[in-house]
Amino acid sequence: MLTCQTDHTRDRCPCCLNELTGGLDNWHHVCNSCGYESAALDNRINVEAAALCEVAREDGLRTLRQDNFKELMGMISARLTMQSPALLEVGCGHGWFLELAARRFATVGIEPDHRMFLKLQDKGLNVIEGYFPDALNPTEKFDAIVFNDVLEHIADPEAALKACLSIFKKDSVLVLNLPTSAGLFYRMAKIGKQLGLGGAFERMWQKDFPSPHLHYFSAPNLKLLLQRCGFNVKSCASLPSIRLSGLYSRIAYADSTRKWRHVLLWFALVISYPLVRWFTSDIMVVLASADGTDREF
Repeated sequence: MLTCQTDHTRDRCPCCLNELTGGLDNWHHVCNSCGYESAALDNRINVEAAALCEVAREDGLRTLRQDNFKELMGMISARLTMQSPALLEVGCGHGWFLELAARRFATVGIEPDHRMFLKLQDKGLNVIEGYFPDALNPTEKFDAIVFNDVLEHIADPEAALKACLSIFKKDSVLVLNLPTSAGLFYRMAKIGKQLGLGGAFERMWQKDFPSPHLHYFSAPNLKLLLQRCGFNVKSCASLPSIRLSGLYSRIAYADSTRKWRHVLLWFALVISYPLVRWFTSDIMVVLASADGTDREF
């Protein structure tokens, strides 16, 4: 699910270009001007020793992702009314969004994880193995380019976003579905880290995962980045970050050795679920067009 495999070491904020300062750990950095956060963590995609148990991961994520993708498809379909628009998904993961989109769009996907790529091929999906944008034919153009839980993994998000402009058609839409630093669970994880309980904070960044998070954006600083890259933000929405169905599998898939903690966390989330929905979700969706286009969303 990673793209643009480049060095992510930087000392300036990609959103407002101000200097980054030390954060809550030696790998964590923040921009005190716009609130952007970054992590100096390593990508280990296709490294055998770093691989997760994809069966458990798939069980943990399936329900949340599939339900959210249905909502996301509604947002996109409402804005692209032409016949069989061309859609590119960058970082296809398990292929759930691509399967759904293929019913309405002419779809192409890019996936750098070799094992996931083979599974996507077995599903009969139109997928290219490699990194964006290098794996693409530069003459291809798309009506929609979608990053589902991917932009936060990209070493150089500015380069990735600018690359989208070169493969946009007239009135194309860029769709970013990603975690936000304004979300309730992320803010609680930061408080826990400040109190000396860093487990949730590291999990939010997917530290020690094959493809960790390298960035946390909020809607305002992501808008700054998009504007710098030549985009106009047309809408910003949220998707649920927690659903009860499949919740225990999602909690447990990254660590099978602490089942009692998983049970306690699951119980706490179930009890607090009605209240949690009143707070800011940890998932935001931003739709943008190329600067200078006339399309109104």
